[in-house]
Parts: sequence; C-alpha cells; structure tokens
Amino acid sequence: MGERLRNRTALVTGSTSNIGQAIAEALAAEGAHVVVSGRNRERGTQVVEGIRASGGRADFVAADLDGSAEASRDLAGRARTALGGRIDILVNNAGVYPAPGTTATDEKTFDRVYAINVKAPFFLTAAVVPAMTESGGGVVINLGSWIARLGVPLGALYSSTKGALETLTRAWAAEFGPLGVRVNAISPGVIQPPAPEGGEPHPGEIMMKGTPAGRVGTPDAVAHAAVWLASDEAAFVHGTVVDVDGGRTGVAVIAA
Repeated sequence: MGERLRNRTALVTGSTSNIGQAIAEALAAEGAHVVVSGRNRERGTQVVEGIRASGGRADFVAADLDGSAEASRDLAGRARTALGGRIDILVNNAGVYPAPGTTATDEKTFDRVYAINVKAPFFLTAAVVPAMTESGGGVVINLGSWIARLGVPLGALYSSTKGALETLTRAWAAEFGPLGVRVNAISPGVIQPPAPEGGEPHPGEIMMKGTPAGRVGTPDAVAHAAVWLASDEAAFVHGTVVDVDGGRTGVAVIAA
C-alpha cells in the first residue's frame, strides 16, 4: 500500500471492470477510500472485495447514469455518504461505445450515447464540485479517447462525445481552478486487458503498428496516470489531456 492519496476519498464511475476497475484499485492502493460505482452489483462487489483483501478501503454504490441531472445528483449524494461526507477525487470514466456508421445511427442511439458520455459527467461534476470547493479543493479527472483527435471509421458518434469531454476539461479547469478544483483528462489509446498466455493476439494490435509502443496498452497504464493526476505531484497541472496511447496520436515510427 502506498501513501500518495492517504486520507482522501474518490468516486470512480463505471469502475466494475476494465479501465475503471484498474483506476479504483490503483487509487485505493495509494490510500484513498474509493467508491466503486456501476450498474452491475455483482461485479462491483467483487471489485470492492478485491480492494479490501489487498488492504484498501472501498464501498460499492450502484448507479445507472442515464444522463439525467437527477441520477447524477443521486449518485453524488450516496457516494458522499459512503465516503464519510466528502468526495476529494471524481473520475468520470463511465461510457458506452456503440459503433454504427453515421448513416446507420438512429436518433435514439445518438441521444443515449450523448446522455451517458456527456450529460452524465456534466451533471455529476456540477453536483460534486460545490462541496469540493467548500472543503478546500479537489480533483476531477475525465476519460477522453485517442479517437477524439485521430479519426477512425465508424467512430464519429463516440469520438464526438469524447471530444466534448476533452473540451469540458479545459472549460472546467478555467471555471473551477480558481476555486481550488483541478480538472484534467486522460486520453487512453488502444487499451485491452492482458491476453492469456498462448492466446490469440489482441485485435487491437494492428492499430498499434507503426507506433513507438508497438503494442496495445493495459488498464494499469491508464490507472497510473490517474493516480498521478489525483496526487499532489500534479498540483501545477490544470486543463491538460494526458495521452496514454503508446504514441498513437502524436508519433509515427517509420521502419527502415
């Protein structure tokens, strides 16, 4: 167990699996009391039990962030209660990724993706920040995506929501930074859990050819960045999008 986030509290949305789970586990490993949140109570309970077994502090708070302000306010209130009255760190991780082409996207799908990926974190942040400022400050970390800045086929709907969240990151940094709340974002690249030994290569491997890393990343890579942004080590970092993408969006490696 580390000490970088000792005596701090954190709410991580969508943290019952994959990147969100890794972030919750990493924050707890550095001393934070974490609320694991998501729709699946069974998976959420398993994540909490794993954190506790490792010596960390965690509780599960079920939530279905449908984009309504009411759902976001409800989660903020219940999480604050579970954490003893305050939320020091908010990680807006929950999101969905349907991938129909633009002409195949119906209005219901469009509205659902924007509700979960943009409206929910917008209203959750609005519900959490006032209490952060009253208690002396806090940290908000948004999860963007590499395809917000590098177009890929069938990514228009999802990438536009992540572009919105990265824009909100900068706007919120300007709005809330003077009040003591730091706002930053992480832009993950192709991230997948480790493949079992002897298993087939990840389908995402092809997307990482020609990058400095030359391979897909794992959820832990994103979690390490989240710990840094949440800690005092990043106290002078505001409105920044940290690319954790193996160099995918910014670098091209030309093989001889």
